[in-house]
Amino acid sequence: MPNRYLVIFLYLFIPLYGFSQQTLKVTKKVSDDVKEVYHVLASDGRTKTGLYQAFYKNKTVVANGGYSNGKRTGVWQFYNRNGKVVQSYNFDRNQLYYEAPEDTTSSLHYAVDKQLDSASVVTKPVKIGGVYFGYLPYVSLFKIPGQLSELNRDAMTAVVELLISPGGRLADYKVHLYYTVLAQNVAEIPMNLKLPDPNDLTFTPATLNGVPITSRVLIRCKVKSNGRLDFN
Repeated sequence: MPNRYLVIFLYLFIPLYGFSQQTLKVTKKVSDDVKEVYHVLASDGRTKTGLYQAFYKNKTVVANGGYSNGKRTGVWQFYNRNGKVVQSYNFDRNQLYYEAPEDTTSSLHYAVDKQLDSASVVTKPVKIGGVYFGYLPYVSLFKIPGQLSELNRDAMTAVVELLISPGGRLADYKVHLYYTVLAQNVAEIPMNLKLPDPNDLTFTPATLNGVPITSRVLIRCKVKSNGRLDFN
């Protein structure tokens, strides 16, 4: 009888041990200040599974959720750099649960190419990930090109401009560089729409009186000493 129980114990233990060996932990930089930590299937080294987290300066969580077979699943929470929740999104239902209101301190501004009046009801475009983590890819992908490397970066600011179609697609992506004191446009640099993550091409479009419209997202940024950008 004891041998029978030993066999049953080993039968139960082996699958559990094997499962623990099926994933690998990955830590990767998203930007100068943000890193992501997640697991992938050991069988292919690519398919994300289980808990996903992104950290600002190694301590503040800015994204928290889960993956199943390479796809985001369940409810994800997204935060600003101070750790405040700015968005909750359910990927199983494709439903936005919560979006924090923005105030005058936000680095993001929105524009529509429509004549508005007092009766107009306009909604802004929405990016999964919220106003920080969701827009981080467009800010972090830019670096001052070599031909502009001699410019005084301490005297510069930048605006990342995203054009969002009524269908919720990223239609144009560019960066404007300015001299702060003179408010002079130094350069307008087009960016490649072939982004590393195809999900960064999709938005919930802006609407005017319930009808999707073209909109622009303008992200005010500061230029760092290494030629990269950060939210203003």
